[in-house]
Amino acid sequence: MAAADAPVSELQARSDACAARLCAADRVLLASHIDADGLTSAAIAATALERAGIPFETVFEKQLDAESIAAIAGREYGTVLFTDFGSGQLDVIAEHERAGEFVPVIADHHQPADADTEFHLNPLLEGIDGASELSGAGASYLLARALAARSTADERLDNRDLAALAVVGAVGDMQASQGALHGANAAIVDDGVEAGVLQEQKDLAIYGKQTRPLPKLLEYASDIRIPGITNDERGVVSFLDGVDVSCRADSEWRRWVDLSEDEKRTLASALVRHAVSRGVPAFKIDRLVGTSYVLSEESVGTELRDASEFSTLLNATARYERADVGLAVCLGDRDGAFERAKKLLANHRRNLSAGIEWVEKHGVTHEDNLQWFNAGSEIRETIVGIIAGMSMGADGVSRDVPIVAFAKKSDDETKVSARGTGPLVGTGLDLSAAMGEAARAVGGDGGGHDIAAGATIPAGAEPEFLERADAIVGDQLG
Repeated sequence: MAAADAPVSELQARSDACAARLCAADRVLLASHIDADGLTSAAIAATALERAGIPFETVFEKQLDAESIAAIAGREYGTVLFTDFGSGQLDVIAEHERAGEFVPVIADHHQPADADTEFHLNPLLEGIDGASELSGAGASYLLARALAARSTADERLDNRDLAALAVVGAVGDMQASQGALHGANAAIVDDGVEAGVLQEQKDLAIYGKQTRPLPKLLEYASDIRIPGITNDERGVVSFLDGVDVSCRADSEWRRWVDLSEDEKRTLASALVRHAVSRGVPAFKIDRLVGTSYVLSEESVGTELRDASEFSTLLNATARYERADVGLAVCLGDRDGAFERAKKLLANHRRNLSAGIEWVEKHGVTHEDNLQWFNAGSEIRETIVGIIAGMSMGADGVSRDVPIVAFAKKSDDETKVSARGTGPLVGTGLDLSAAMGEAARAVGGDGGGHDIAAGATIPAGAEPEFLERADAIVGDQLG
């Protein structure tokens, strides 16, 4: 990966140091997070370790805390590679390092704790935004490139083919929320294009272009709400019937991916005209077109062809305790694992739909600077953050203030997830800081990114947490 600037060059130096440590290890324990970014991070690292001939074992953790780190130390590996987490828990990890239990190698993009270690690859350490410019999978990709450079002279094994997974991870981490990947992520996209595993193209910025029939594609497109189309099944069918495009083939609805380029342009233009006629603001209409990332080597019309749909498929595995399935798909299993993942995805979609319906039915409570809902045990704590983000913009749920969601984690603990928007971050919102500070004030802990963060707090501490979080967000937004 070509260094675009000095900070990326410094990241490369960190990658080289981490790769040197891994190459010197007899065996490595690879520990990773369970979301789409974590799964792709693990797959990139696992592939790179295998190609480098380094023995390893992979474990996943839903949450990296003192207890899980102690369990990792108990596995008695001399070297532990943490991907997509580890930085925020570096103070705890450092205690085990000082005790001589293992040497940590960290490839992460979250806010580091107030501690240090020798082998630490994190964009934030070089002034690169870990929330929007480089994901955990991107950090693992840099490490993979460095491993390839150290372990083989075969240019065919330079690991640039892993750029596709890094892009899936970045998209799954919402780093393309402003329409396209940028910063160090953009350099990874360039690598993928050059390696022939990625296509970058302007396209309709709506989820489901590979797999959804056209009516469902438009009906479920809720990021930009268009009256007469969004959540309006009859309205969508009427709209499509009035467009000069053959939207059906042999009585079956076609998908976006089935259309020719001319048909796509015709349909997109009609959609824009409809949005204008229904009073949708111009700045929202502009967001109807964005950058799509297509995985060139995957089959057309499958969830794996589009980076956004691929990331959703991965979220449907590990968030339901099947990280092994998601990892197998990332590593190339297109038979049993892919079929299991699609079944998990169908279940995931049902749960998301039910969760959004629950939020619409019960509504949100508005404070001075944020809005919130408490789903208790009605929504799984592993997906409540996704539902919170998807609910923004729905009836009664504003996109002008961040949303905080609570769900039962155990009898003693509550999971907190918070979501914001790009414009809010641009005016000073930092949910990582807000969640972390408010959680620690009530005996919990949290962190994440400026646009999306989470926490775990004692059950019953929600009112005090909300009061503190509301005040912090108010200070951030001025």
